[in-house]
Amino acid sequence: MGQLFFLQQLLFLLLLIMTVCVSAMYPGTAMLGMVSKSMKSALNAELSSDFATYYYNQTLDHFNYRPESYTTFQQRYLINSAYWGGANSSSPIFVYTGDEASIVGVASYAGFMVDLASQFKGLLLYIEHRYYGESVPFGSKDIAFNNTNTLGYFSSTQALADYAELITNLKKNLSAENCPVIAIGGSYGGMLASWFRLKYPHIVIGALASSAPILYFDDITPENGYDSIVTKDFRETSETCYSTIKQSWSEIDKVAAQPNGLANLSQIFRTCEPLNSSQQLKLYLEFSYDGSAQYDNPPAHYVSDICNAIDGAAEGTSILGRVAEGLNASSGPPCHAIYVYNPSHMDEWFWQTCTEIVMPFGRGDNDTMCEAAPFDLNNYTNNCQDVFGVSVTPRPHWITTEFGGHDIKSVLGNFASNIIFSNGLRDPYSSGGVLQDISDSVVAVYTQQGAHCLDLRTPMPSDPDWLVAQRDKETKIVALWLAEYYARRQLDVEKLELGTWINDQ
Repeated sequence: MGQLFFLQQLLFLLLLIMTVCVSAMYPGTAMLGMVSKSMKSALNAELSSDFATYYYNQTLDHFNYRPESYTTFQQRYLINSAYWGGANSSSPIFVYTGDEASIVGVASYAGFMVDLASQFKGLLLYIEHRYYGESVPFGSKDIAFNNTNTLGYFSSTQALADYAELITNLKKNLSAENCPVIAIGGSYGGMLASWFRLKYPHIVIGALASSAPILYFDDITPENGYDSIVTKDFRETSETCYSTIKQSWSEIDKVAAQPNGLANLSQIFRTCEPLNSSQQLKLYLEFSYDGSAQYDNPPAHYVSDICNAIDGAAEGTSILGRVAEGLNASSGPPCHAIYVYNPSHMDEWFWQTCTEIVMPFGRGDNDTMCEAAPFDLNNYTNNCQDVFGVSVTPRPHWITTEFGGHDIKSVLGNFASNIIFSNGLRDPYSSGGVLQDISDSVVAVYTQQGAHCLDLRTPMPSDPDWLVAQRDKETKIVALWLAEYYARRQLDVEKLELGTWINDQ
């Protein structure tokens, strides 16, 4: 396994591992050491009694007509009807397009949806993504992930079709055919929400896509986009902190090359287990910096914590000593569990990144605060095939073929409507997001200060004014979509009544 591949997979994990925008909780995933207590409590929180759990007999294969295509599996979904005005009043349905996580974690975190439901008398629906959580085909994960034949039904297009079928069935059962549906999602879920609106405009009247890097494919976004923003976040916080980190990589190699060098590095950085290589330490540091930047949302200040520790080290402290102080500030004592990432055929997200979600992360010499690591598709492919076999070849151009991306303003301006792309510009993934209005109804709503998926988090009294303003703007846009929908419905009713009257004359 190559250095770049490990880095790319860690970046993917930052985007999409544990739940909506809590995937890869600061300063890393659970695999990489200490988890942010605030994030962890959000994930472990029990849902209120307003939430009810249901299961739908979902079709295995929506796009073929072989006998096995008609097989079904139990897809989990949650409903909160505490605020719903009911079908008779055509009150809206807000649906979370489930991502790479248990849907329970999503529902406990994305409190802005509850806010919207309370304002618009909406029904809340959270649908779990196939192959995640409890929504696993073939009866068990062991069988579903046994080989590429059973994994072959695991794709974003199948997931979107799941959502379309489930929503249609639910509306029919609730006699809610006239209730407008709005899709909401964050990170990968945000990508799905926007694609759902594009592919199924007859199912959803609009979509809120938070921190959705739909342009981080092919060559649309520079491959160093992610790390460039990580670097910008640190450099804007402290020039000396940025400079220290940039110098640290060569210092790590210098110490590692000395007799007992790895043992010395293990001591300097307080690793729980002896280091196997300098690269192992470097990847852990990079992951810590990436997570700190991606989730540098108030009330946390992860980047400042690291930089304050680096800059505040005692006079005469070495470069590596300062970097170690920064790591301690982000992860904390007593020791750092330097995790070696070994991808498995049982890893859900690894399958997706080895098939269709191919984001070309990379960087050149001196264009970020980290060492050069250009994207190499051949190496990427080889590592995927080491896990899944030679029959699995990543398709780097499929997402843009299926959903578009190139010439986004012209293409979406011609046929898309009612999509909010929300971002915080301190989020490294905003480099692959839509940051300019496409049209009057496909709009970019962003903040200079925010990071990943902040707008979807449960609103708090301590939220800064700029975050309140961002959510207010999104709420007003949703209100406009609903007003337009109800106006069209009323016009249709009046036309029908007029036609009936004319026929009776």
